[in-house]
Amino acid sequence: MHDVVPEPVAELAKRRREPVVVQTVRSATGATIAYAAAVWLLGSKPPPLLAPLTALLVVQVTLYATLTSGVRRVNAVVAGVLIAVGFSAWVGLTWWSLGLLIISALVTGHLVRVGEFVPEVAISAMLVLGVTHATDLALTRVLETLVGAGVGLLFNIVFVPPVWVEDAGESIEDLAKRMSALLLELGEELGGHTPVEEATARVEEARRLDHDISEVDEALTRAEESVRFNPRVKEGLLSRIVLRTGLDTLEICAVILRVTTRSLADLARARTEEALFPPDVSAALRELFINMAGAVQSFSVLITDQVSANAEDAETFLLTELSAARMSREHVARLLLEKVQEHPRQWQLHGALLAEVDRFLDELDVEKRSTRLAEELDRYSREQRARHPRLDKAKRRVRRYRRRRGGGQSRRQALTKQDVDAA
Repeated sequence: MHDVVPEPVAELAKRRREPVVVQTVRSATGATIAYAAAVWLLGSKPPPLLAPLTALLVVQVTLYATLTSGVRRVNAVVAGVLIAVGFSAWVGLTWWSLGLLIISALVTGHLVRVGEFVPEVAISAMLVLGVTHATDLALTRVLETLVGAGVGLLFNIVFVPPVWVEDAGESIEDLAKRMSALLLELGEELGGHTPVEEATARVEEARRLDHDISEVDEALTRAEESVRFNPRVKEGLLSRIVLRTGLDTLEICAVILRVTTRSLADLARARTEEALFPPDVSAALRELFINMAGAVQSFSVLITDQVSANAEDAETFLLTELSAARMSREHVARLLLEKVQEHPRQWQLHGALLAEVDRFLDELDVEKRSTRLAEELDRYSREQRARHPRLDKAKRRVRRYRRRRGGGQSRRQALTKQDVDAA
């Protein structure tokens, strides 16, 4: 008798690694610890609620986001408290001073570059200005903020957030599967008469890929942040660049695929009483689209697989699919040329379809992918050198010193060998 897992339990187990679930559990835990720490350090009267609030905002789904948001959060609250102390000492709380306080706090928030926490500057300033003993409360609020931010930072350092590279890879593979499925559907529909409504529906399906790409881009951004400053990741830069360049390629392919569906829809409008293509051409196009679909899936496996053996297999499959697709393309081109000479209507759409296939296959080319990776690595290196010129200069000095030392050792080794030979 096989054990049957209830569907709700299986769904819960499936969703336990989703970013929303992970973020909810981590934020609640971090805020609770921050409140307990603030009560222990500052007392419970009044309740130090700013500490869990700060920790709630500081504890993010990635360590990089935690570090950056923690610094901005502390800056926002401290800036608001200082502004409130100044207003309380000079003008107090009136209707016009409140308006002037809000304007000053928002402007200050932009000046100190607290990002999305600009409203928090005004909120902190108003809360402090609204009490009688502003100076005492100001110090308490600053301490609560520091406790909450410190707990949030330590929480993410001790309990390192998960790495979301695998989830981003799965999102890219799902996107490639949807593109592949659309290509297969297009190939199946070329064998007979295609109604205009059906061809238009394929155009809308291709347009929905833009929304899918936006979701994948969000997942990839989260994955890129998860490997930054993460001690569990050794080759974070390479993973980020491989996935990012791969998504860029798929995004271009999605645009080409959308243009392809538009060309087929235009053909359907022009040929309402007949098939889009003759039987031999439609069979060749079906084989071409099948090869293109296989190439897209092989490309997604190539850029997402972290195991070198599987990556090599995926590259072999990709090369095979691209080679077969190019051969199919040449066969389709010859057939279309013959049909155009016999039946010259809408020949420009035939040429557009072939050009779109060429661009699609060119984007998936293995050599082009290698060139893009090299260009991205060079660009990143240039940006790092421009951003940290002193560090780059120190690294170059160390490399020159090692080369000189290595050269001197080689010369000494050569001299020693000569002495041995002479002896």
